[in-house]
Amino acid sequence: MSESSAAAAEAVAARFEELYGSAPDGVWAAPGRVNLIGEHTDYNDGFVMPFALPHTAVAAVSRRDDGVLRLHSDDIGGRVVELAVDDLAPESDKRWTAYPAGVVWALREVGHAVTGADVHLASSVPAGAGLSSSAALEVVVALALNDLFGLGLRGWQLARLSQRAENVYVGAPVGIMDQTASACCEAGHALFLDTRDLSQRQIPFDLAAEGMRLLVVDTQVKHSHSEGEYGKRREGCEKGAALLGVDALRDVPYEELDAALARLGDDEEVRRLVRHVVTEDHRVEQVVSLLESGDTRAIGPLLIEGHASLRDDFRVSCPELDLVVDTAVSAGALGARMTGGGFGGSAIVLVEEGDVPAVTKAVEEAFAAAGFTTPRVFEAVPSAGARRVR
Repeated sequence: MSESSAAAAEAVAARFEELYGSAPDGVWAAPGRVNLIGEHTDYNDGFVMPFALPHTAVAAVSRRDDGVLRLHSDDIGGRVVELAVDDLAPESDKRWTAYPAGVVWALREVGHAVTGADVHLASSVPAGAGLSSSAALEVVVALALNDLFGLGLRGWQLARLSQRAENVYVGAPVGIMDQTASACCEAGHALFLDTRDLSQRQIPFDLAAEGMRLLVVDTQVKHSHSEGEYGKRREGCEKGAALLGVDALRDVPYEELDAALARLGDDEEVRRLVRHVVTEDHRVEQVVSLLESGDTRAIGPLLIEGHASLRDDFRVSCPELDLVVDTAVSAGALGARMTGGGFGGSAIVLVEEGDVPAVTKAVEEAFAAAGFTTPRVFEAVPSAGARRVR
């Protein structure tokens, strides 16, 4: 654990003791994530390739046995929120507390005797930036409760329950990628995940060793998965699968895409959604092959191609994200694309190490010229998944 991580754990533990009057039973951390490739494929049973960020949600937690759940976040402020675990019900809470409370509800719903907890949280994952701040929050609470109540659940199981908390309790129709990345990623690797059966392969991804960097450009444009546009895309994908007679768009072979699109007739919206998902799954497989063969620089054009598909077919980009991609590529980046659900959030930029200053400057100047809010730019370093830190 790094010095900064240890300091964060100590700070969260100390604040817990101030709030609740005793030291926590432990401190846990779960990261946000960047998705290298594979966007809007997870709820179509497809392929994704995220890796964990060093930015984490940190939770100091103690077990309770009296049916009381007490929640506090340094990021939100305000008083401790007290809930009764027996009263937790889906979509009954529209505050930030729905995310940790939803995890408790999901665990109890499948029969785990979680009898309450005191929780204090602090997160360095930028909220609304498409970096899975909500998944980090869910997973860190799930892992803490798993340890404190001796539930014996594995990472992928914690991810499933965290996804259910967000789908049903919060009411956001997210796929499984974000929670699995937070729970299961390994340092120095990207996670090749089949979202149908949750099979995983850790793919070495050490850009620094090859003289490259991956930048995250947070556009500062906030988004929310629980808003209607995300749900509309998911419904459209399900409609496309039904019209094509498959369980999910994952089942449409890339080689048969043209024939599948022809069968959809003049439903242009569904055609666009289907085309994106099928080609994006193919791009994930291509990136895996290139990384495993050591041809990392060759993934750049696939990132650009993926952004164009998200922009034109899935229509989840925005002017700020398009400006990042276009400017970075023009300034010499190897590749760039939006990452996350879209409608704002962040883009990733693959660059040669020596080009980082020039590309960063170009993007910042382009935003200033366009009158946009100054973006936040930082390096994405593949980091460890959820773990106990104290």
